[in-house]
Amino acid sequence: MRTLITGGTVLTVDPALGDLARGDVLVEHGKIVAVAERIDATGAQVIDATDRIVMPGFVDNHRHTWQTAFRGLGADWTFAQWAHAMHGTVKPHYTPEDVHAATLLGRLEALHSGITTMLDWYHVAQGPEHEDAAVTALRQAPARSVFCLGAGWATPAPVETDIRRLRAQLDDTGPVTMAWGLRGADDTGIDTLARELRTADELGLRTSLHTGGDHRPVATLHHHGLLRDTTTFVHGNGIGDDELRMLADAGSSLSVSPDVELKMGFGAPLTGRALAAGLRPTLSVDVVPSVGGDMFSTMRTAFSAQRGLDGGLRARDLIHFATIDAAHSLGLQARTGSITPGKDADLILLRTDDLTVFPVTDPVGSIVTAGHPGLVDTVLVAGRIVKRDGTLVDVDLAPLRERLLESRDRIAAAAGIPLDGTWDPKPAGQA
Repeated sequence: MRTLITGGTVLTVDPALGDLARGDVLVEHGKIVAVAERIDATGAQVIDATDRIVMPGFVDNHRHTWQTAFRGLGADWTFAQWAHAMHGTVKPHYTPEDVHAATLLGRLEALHSGITTMLDWYHVAQGPEHEDAAVTALRQAPARSVFCLGAGWATPAPVETDIRRLRAQLDDTGPVTMAWGLRGADDTGIDTLARELRTADELGLRTSLHTGGDHRPVATLHHHGLLRDTTTFVHGNGIGDDELRMLADAGSSLSVSPDVELKMGFGAPLTGRALAAGLRPTLSVDVVPSVGGDMFSTMRTAFSAQRGLDGGLRARDLIHFATIDAAHSLGLQARTGSITPGKDADLILLRTDDLTVFPVTDPVGSIVTAGHPGLVDTVLVAGRIVKRDGTLVDVDLAPLRERLLESRDRIAAAAGIPLDGTWDPKPAGQA
């Protein structure tokens, strides 16, 4: 039950501890118990971190994992095309088995790339069996996950019965916890949103809400007293600087998905404007039919986009956005997000001898500007080694890949869509 990670470059993301050019991390019973330049831990299992960067696992606080089977299909899609394709055309053909296959492979993919904590923003909304399939998949993946149950796309359908049913199964202590994906006042009206927030407060659930546009959505919530320090606002492109200050004052969180926002025409990511308003942004992948599923590319896009605007962002900011800041947005900052004694040992070891980053002169700069999933050598979740020497431990991927391909092909055939890159979804009103 004791593991010593020794001889690596340690990025603790803990201001009190700082970075160690050469350091050790001691783990006991799944917890970090010591961080120092050298630790004597006779009898402990040893992980040699020579030529490795040791850092907290990444935290992705917004991903629609049910779409994993259609990776890359939406590379050229606008937002309207994505909504029409995934929600209007593809989603009606999902069975619980399809949800399970996509969620399990999607969660394993994220874990493989160093994402030890991930919020699965679920809005397949086909019934309790589909929800249970997603939860089962998250439990089967050896990772920390948050199941964020939401209603269907732009539908006023009630979800409170399902929220209460699943809340009885998912408490706040296990590896899979729960949040509520709100639909927003534009979809349901302000009274419904207020009622759902009261229910979330009653059940002790954090909430996540997609928002954006120039019609003052945050100001409306502020006016009605509906801003919470337990709500993460996703995207937010188009909201005013004063609205960002409202979020900061309320203690709310902001999740930026830079690749999707830039590609689909949402507007410039709010990274820099959020910081200027006193709001710490966080990062998320969003949808893999349109963008890559790893945090390295997400950090790089956010960094490049903001540096191109004002040059003010620093590489270390991105590391914090993708670890401790995102953990805070999920209410998990006491458990994960930094290498701090007392926290769970959610750790990743990145190769520094790989030719794509060698020589690593500045570890932080190398991770943000040149990092990629191929560098992720070892992953621990709550002290358990779940990836070693570049391979997930005790995971038979072959049958899981086969299941996902069968799922994708069946859905595509039922929906009547090609998988050869020629599909050009036409939203309602377009010729």
